[in-house]
Amino acid sequence: MVTRPARWHILATTLNFAPPLTLRLGFWEQIIVTQQIHSSVGAETMSIEHRMPRQVPLALIKPGWLLAALLVSLFASGCASVPPEYRDPRDPWQPYNRAMFKFNTDFDNAFIKPTARAYQKVMPEPVNRSVTNFFDNFADLTSAVNNLLQFKLLRTGSDIGRVLVNSTVGVLGFFDVATNMGIPSYKEDFGQTLGYWGFVDGPYFVIPIVGPSTVRDTFGFAGDIVIDPFYSLDKDEIYWGFIGLRVIDERAGRLAAGDIFGEAAIDRYSFVRDAYLQNRATGDYPRDDVMDGKDWDLDVVD
Repeated sequence: MVTRPARWHILATTLNFAPPLTLRLGFWEQIIVTQQIHSSVGAETMSIEHRMPRQVPLALIKPGWLLAALLVSLFASGCASVPPEYRDPRDPWQPYNRAMFKFNTDFDNAFIKPTARAYQKVMPEPVNRSVTNFFDNFADLTSAVNNLLQFKLLRTGSDIGRVLVNSTVGVLGFFDVATNMGIPSYKEDFGQTLGYWGFVDGPYFVIPIVGPSTVRDTFGFAGDIVIDPFYSLDKDEIYWGFIGLRVIDERAGRLAAGDIFGEAAIDRYSFVRDAYLQNRATGDYPRDDVMDGKDWDLDVVD
């Protein structure tokens, strides 16, 4: 069993204990190794210099160096100037972001999307809705923590009320009774919490596999992982099972919109970026809004 802290270090551990493969480095002309050879009597020693080819064991390279080299290569591969009509001051890393957006799209088309289609096909609609409600119930709990950290007390109470109602009357959250009772849902995340405390968005940034984000929301994403109730699960196979089911369930819920979006004759990258940034701009609540009493407005926020 892999413990929770180890989940953050699986990749680094794999690289550290990789077999001694060789990596050719063009900027190294040679490596000189001096070896001390002792005679059987022990009275004499001699030094022999071996001039080796431009190779170095991959296991000797720190994982951090490999990650840095990967990021540098991604930035360098997209260093071609961006056409003026596509430039955006919010997106200074556009060459990298476009390359990662294409990778994420290909990964989704190859693995996640087909799995989501199969999931939607075999899963009856009532069961599919119940699974979505189950994960939304946990999302309300995470939202309650973030609302509390932002001192939005009424929203915190609303989120906690939803969790209590749906976890009891709604049978562990499989039925969304709270919505039928008129209890609003506020999906706050840790990125918004950081924004409340004065952290600026920073440049737009596409996270591998995950998708659109900003520098601030990337740290917020890590914070949401930590406060996610599923993170407290000790058994790693159960944890990743829930994470996989949540990802597929969310992707299945966006299949119809994704098909329409895929057929549109637009710059898909710019559309996703602008939609994400606009959504975050309307979803973030600065401290002045709360101090002015806008926190007391209980209208449902999508």
